[in-house]
Amino acid sequence: MKITIIGAAGMIGRKLAERIAQTGAIGGQTVDAMTLVDVVAPDVATDFTGQRVSYAADLTEAGVAAKLVADKPDVIVHLAAIVSGEAEADMDKGYRVNLDGTRALLEAIAGVPDYCPRVIYASSLAVFGAPFPTKISDDFNLTPLTSYGTQKAMGELLLNDYSRRGILDGVGIRFPTICIRPGKPNKAASGFFSGILREPLNGQEAILPVDDDVRHWFASPRAAVGYIEHAAMMDTAPLGAQRCMTMPGVSATVAEQIEALRAVAGDEAVALIRREPDATIASIVAGWPRDFDTVRALETGFRAENSFEEIIRIYLEDEMGQSA
Repeated sequence: MKITIIGAAGMIGRKLAERIAQTGAIGGQTVDAMTLVDVVAPDVATDFTGQRVSYAADLTEAGVAAKLVADKPDVIVHLAAIVSGEAEADMDKGYRVNLDGTRALLEAIAGVPDYCPRVIYASSLAVFGAPFPTKISDDFNLTPLTSYGTQKAMGELLLNDYSRRGILDGVGIRFPTICIRPGKPNKAASGFFSGILREPLNGQEAILPVDDDVRHWFASPRAAVGYIEHAAMMDTAPLGAQRCMTMPGVSATVAEQIEALRAVAGDEAVALIRREPDATIASIVAGWPRDFDTVRALETGFRAENSFEEIIRIYLEDEMGQSA
């Protein structure tokens, strides 16, 4: 089987490629060839025993999408995107990358005779906008309130339509906020969700800019890779015409995150969290969804963690090499 990962230099793309290199398979299916593409050449999966191609390319440039599908990969994982803050700050760039790039890929697939690949599309909780019910169900309308959310919602509709027409076999994954993200702190509004755990676990101070009662929807990087692995080989017939789903996760407040940290790493780690209110971040986070009822995803075999303590222990295992 051939797989192409677009956006392979990002955190999820890199971990997915490393997982495939480690196992030689995805979703139980042997991978013979893997192509890794991003705007910078991905440098991962060097131990992959099959055919491996890695190069830099911009999906929005003429001819790139056609090159990506020329060898008819069986599975295409589309992770490439301009994320929320940048898409809001630069509207033209957001639509060019998140919408035009996605459509270019789908049109390139449509132009290849006798070809119908599995396409896994990375979407976002940003397709939902307030006001929210206490728990968002699978039939809640897409009502984005940002350019990024709008672009992702349009991508979901395209995936549905091209799947309906038999051009491709799509699965759309709305990722929870991924936590704990490895690496250094960043300036993303959601970065503190990982930071208040990652930094204390590494013996460093962390800044908490919001109140303890802020609630959000989370999953680990390991779960994120698992979603894609499952989506690659699942039976899509039960999805019908609606190919996009919110993934399972853990709904937790900041206070619950902190107590999970205490349970795993003790009071000394919690003491490294410094409260420093930020009205701007608090305002942004107040407009985010908090909890989901992910019946469709669970019924079709997707899985995630069951507690925030489990998410923390996965970080210790996967990123710090510690037995949990």
